[in-house]
Amino acid sequence: MNVGITCYPTYGGSGIVATELGLELAVRGHEVHFITYANPIRLDPGTPRIHYHEVEVSTYPLFQYPPYCLALASRMAEVAESYDLDILHVHYAIPHSISAMLAQQMLAPTRRLPFITTLHGTDITLVGTDRSYFPITRFSIEKSDGITSISEYLRARTVEVFGVASEIRVVQNFVNCDRYYPDDAKTEAALYAPAGEKLLIHLSNFRPVKRVLDCVRILAEVRKSVPAHLLMVGDGPDRGPAEHLARELKVDRHVSFLGKQDHVERLIRLAHVLLMPSDLESFGLVALEAMACGVVPVATRVGGVPELITDAEDGFLEAVGDIAGQAARVVTLLTDEDRHYRMRKAGRWNAAERFCTEKIIPQYEKYYQDVLNR
Repeated sequence: MNVGITCYPTYGGSGIVATELGLELAVRGHEVHFITYANPIRLDPGTPRIHYHEVEVSTYPLFQYPPYCLALASRMAEVAESYDLDILHVHYAIPHSISAMLAQQMLAPTRRLPFITTLHGTDITLVGTDRSYFPITRFSIEKSDGITSISEYLRARTVEVFGVASEIRVVQNFVNCDRYYPDDAKTEAALYAPAGEKLLIHLSNFRPVKRVLDCVRILAEVRKSVPAHLLMVGDGPDRGPAEHLARELKVDRHVSFLGKQDHVERLIRLAHVLLMPSDLESFGLVALEAMACGVVPVATRVGGVPELITDAEDGFLEAVGDIAGQAARVVTLLTDEDRHYRMRKAGRWNAAERFCTEKIIPQYEKYYQDVLNR
């Protein structure tokens, strides 16, 4: 099958899922064509059966805002025609679904080009509910030949907010369990914690919804009971405020801001606990990656997270903004080795049994075939 994939190539969940999906499809023998304005962050274009097509946007002075949506539609149509694509799979509704619909209509006189939209979260819960985008978001979803969401929570939320009557198939996020695996010895942890401190880790795009400042506050509380060091992986608007808060709370020597990383699996497995204190997560991909690495997540009870984490079994769920509660859970994990062992083993088992690539990728392949056969 020849599959075109469009996503945001930046450091965020939707782009990561789309990229990992494309790589897994290529391994399974499909030809995968990424169509976007930059090479996705985790994509190695040298991978067999992976192709990258850059979208160039005109900077003609007439345009106050470059018309990316139109440039993307033209490129989609061009790639689909040149490489005989069977299907387009776009991740994040705005503007990718509209571009796919335009490409589909451009080719309609000569061939059929169905497209699937995968909803990831903020395209529905934040961007889509903005009054200026609401009608076009609903229209683009309804015009899709297939719709998937990454959690039951997001499916229900989409139906509730937009009144979508079409079937939305839930295909949850996945993890490559051969690449994300535990390192019980944590041999390289000493690079960041030379005095033997326990490592905490947070990974995100450092946007306000991720509540990265809460991570610093949690560390400050934890260090009152246990020596700990925090790895902050990623970048974004709240990195500066988080660095300032670390200095203010006098824990800056115990936080490492590592910026964007291409191989997060090498860092995750060094940690004991993952911090995910978000205001909202439609699934919580980084928690799944942590569980696969034998790292116990301490997260918030929001959105689709309870579909992934079973409280007190393979992670802990606390209320948003409850610094004391989240810190107490971290201290429990860092001081009770038996409990930490049981929970990290449960997390790895659940990740492998429910969310490894061999469980999820065939669901996408089947859905592609279902859409093509309609």
